[in-house]
Amino acid sequence: MDFISILWAIIFCGFIFAVTLLILISIIIYATTKPYPIIERFKEEEYFNDPEKKTKVKFPSIEDEYTVNLSVIIPAYNEQERLPPMLDEALDFLENRRTERPSYKYEIIIVSDGSKDKTVEVAERYVEKYGCNKVRCLELIKNRGKGGAVRLGVQSSRGAVILFADADGASKFEDITKLEIALKELIHCDPVSQSELIVNANALAIGSRAHLEEESLAKRSIFRNVLMYGFHFLVWLFTVRRIRDTQCGFKMFTRNAARVCFQSLHINRWAFDVEILYIAQKLNIPVSEIPVRWVEIEGSKVTPVLSWIQMGCDLGLIWLKYTIGAWKIKSDKVE
Repeated sequence: MDFISILWAIIFCGFIFAVTLLILISIIIYATTKPYPIIERFKEEEYFNDPEKKTKVKFPSIEDEYTVNLSVIIPAYNEQERLPPMLDEALDFLENRRTERPSYKYEIIIVSDGSKDKTVEVAERYVEKYGCNKVRCLELIKNRGKGGAVRLGVQSSRGAVILFADADGASKFEDITKLEIALKELIHCDPVSQSELIVNANALAIGSRAHLEEESLAKRSIFRNVLMYGFHFLVWLFTVRRIRDTQCGFKMFTRNAARVCFQSLHINRWAFDVEILYIAQKLNIPVSEIPVRWVEIEGSKVTPVLSWIQMGCDLGLIWLKYTIGAWKIKSDKVE
């Protein structure tokens, strides 16, 4: 037998071994995986502070009827320094909108994801200042990860439209108007003035930094650029192909779209954005990607190597577990 024949035999055997191993792993994963997420929530996490009545009040549920136009969910882990500027910007914008539209109602839910610093104290100061009808703090007893924190905030919200925004304030909050316009174009009703119509519609408008990619490439190291391109390739290969920036922390949902997507979310860590968009894609929920302004703020919790590796592994799990049916989506497709 010549060298080429031996080489092909080795390649063939290696291929058969890899396929057999993948099938075996898939069987084990399928047999040991719960098809729907088990959402952990402690009793203490079901309540927020009412400073006026000096008592604890139970959070509502996303299954309830909406009572405000907009809910803003802000996941925060050890964000005592970066949170105040972001909240000031958001509240200034929303209070100005209320001045122009007295009937407009909003809420901000700050989800402290097991913070060890004074994040909760900072949040409660804003609750005292603006009242718990406008600002609420959901204090998680232990860290869940960004995806887990956002989900619990969403599931405690009252808004016809739900936005989640990062605590660092990297996105300009007033760009919310761009997302609202995008939602209006998708479902033909105004998120600001037609909440009764938009609440049961299904659509997402997501902020995107893809238009800033060329500038970012020049500032980052070659190693970080390789990691970024690798992540984008894995996203394209395994999950979502029509979205250029899945990770921007500035995403807006109609209430029903948020309810449907987050009830099937399994990933609690950084890659949860990708799974949310994957679920929306599988359910035929329309998604509009909109360029927004973005400035990098010091203090990021993402570690360039470990976080990207973790996200890469999560992308593989998303693809594999949904492909073999180990993970399932609760809702039928949207027509």
